[in-house]
Amino acid sequence: MKVLYYVLGFGRNGVRKTEAFRGIVMKDLTKGNPYKLILLFALPVFLGCVFQQLYSMVDTVIVGNTVSASAFTGVGLTGPLTFLILGFVNGLTAGFSVRVAQRFGADDKDGMRKAAAMSFMLGAIIAAAITALSVPLTAQLLRLMDTPAEFFDYAYYYLFTVFCGIGATVFYNLVAGILRAIGDSKTPLYFLIASAVLNVGLDFAFIVGLKMHYCGAALATVLSQVLAGAVCFAYMLLRYPELRLQRSDFRWSWKLAGGHVAVGVPMALQFSITAVGCIFQQTALNGLNDKLAVAVTAYAAAAKIDALATQTLIALGTAMATFAGQNSGAGRYDRVRKGVRVGIVYTLACAALGIAFCQGLGTVLLKLFLNPETDPALALRYEEVLGYGKQYLFVRGWFYVSLGLIHVYRNALQGIGKSALAMIAGVTELAGRSLASFVMVGAWGFLGVILSDPTAWIAADIFLIAAYYVVMARIAKKDNECANEAVSVEG
Repeated sequence: MKVLYYVLGFGRNGVRKTEAFRGIVMKDLTKGNPYKLILLFALPVFLGCVFQQLYSMVDTVIVGNTVSASAFTGVGLTGPLTFLILGFVNGLTAGFSVRVAQRFGADDKDGMRKAAAMSFMLGAIIAAAITALSVPLTAQLLRLMDTPAEFFDYAYYYLFTVFCGIGATVFYNLVAGILRAIGDSKTPLYFLIASAVLNVGLDFAFIVGLKMHYCGAALATVLSQVLAGAVCFAYMLLRYPELRLQRSDFRWSWKLAGGHVAVGVPMALQFSITAVGCIFQQTALNGLNDKLAVAVTAYAAAAKIDALATQTLIALGTAMATFAGQNSGAGRYDRVRKGVRVGIVYTLACAALGIAFCQGLGTVLLKLFLNPETDPALALRYEEVLGYGKQYLFVRGWFYVSLGLIHVYRNALQGIGKSALAMIAGVTELAGRSLASFVMVGAWGFLGVILSDPTAWIAADIFLIAAYYVVMARIAKKDNECANEAVSVEG
């Protein structure tokens, strides 16, 4: 332990020997060029998002190439249910980290530590409750989605194992969120890279070596995330004296807990409401299984590629939340406005990159997921499956700008504490996706499924953009009134 402290730059008493490093890692986003700050913050987050996607991608690639196309599809169609549960968890932890970012921006170190401690206490309670609720309901949720019988067992055992590991997901996201809140977006990346490499090794050991198949894929993911969270937490305590939590920080405060919940729950519900729309979408797709059996498999493969292509937009949103959180905590709403304008510019660039990625590598990656040699039924309709997959990637790509705007405006609102508005946007997204899923799918089949997400994105954009400018106009008006009052008093 003494050696570790020395390597990390601490003296015997745990106090950092030099504070020069603090300005590099604990990044203050309230000063400097927003273009540079947001880009440098988002890049490590983007790489971290990519490696997080690799968790599930590696699982499905190995399953698809060593078990069967049916096993691959079964694992793939669990996405909406995973999003429903884990999305709720991710929204909560993201909301908690906003509170930490605001305290950091206000230069309130005691408040920052107490906010972090409350995040862990609430996280433990929530993880236990959601695990107890989701694990017994796994089969019922799959039946509600009208999961085809040939994929049911694959989906059930994979999802059951993932739900058992919810605590690991909560813990890692809490630690990573707190580090990002103080401007350190690099450390979570480093541990995610190590965790992803471990995940690949465990996948081969469990799936190929121990013949655990789809259960092994989920178990490898859970164990990798446990390790990432534990090591990241130890690093946080050692590297940052400001975040070295004390016993007094863990005193329960209903006021502090209420503040966390007020930000976290609307963000969590926003994710879950979106996930409900995805479940409706998957249910409509599953209903096509009798007529277009290959469409379900094509969708599962193309969705993985689409998810990878849009990680730049997700990373940009994370950067916007931290940027807006720190600057609103410091009272710098002028910089929040600049940050949003920067986010729009980066959205256009990220959307172009996403389109290029899907069109340039889409077919190659589809073939990576789908191996006709493992499944005779797939081999007979292989070109048809690839055709559906390419159609999905082509159509979705042209709506990436709409998705990017959601991440910019929604995260800016969340960063300044307006999570309830983000939740309402989730409702508009749910309405758009649900209506499109059943109306468009009935009229246009697989194309209708593809267009259901863009319809939801546009619906959410209309609300979010309007809400953001109304909120910022009110803040500007209030600031002007305060300034005028101050001038009157001085006069």
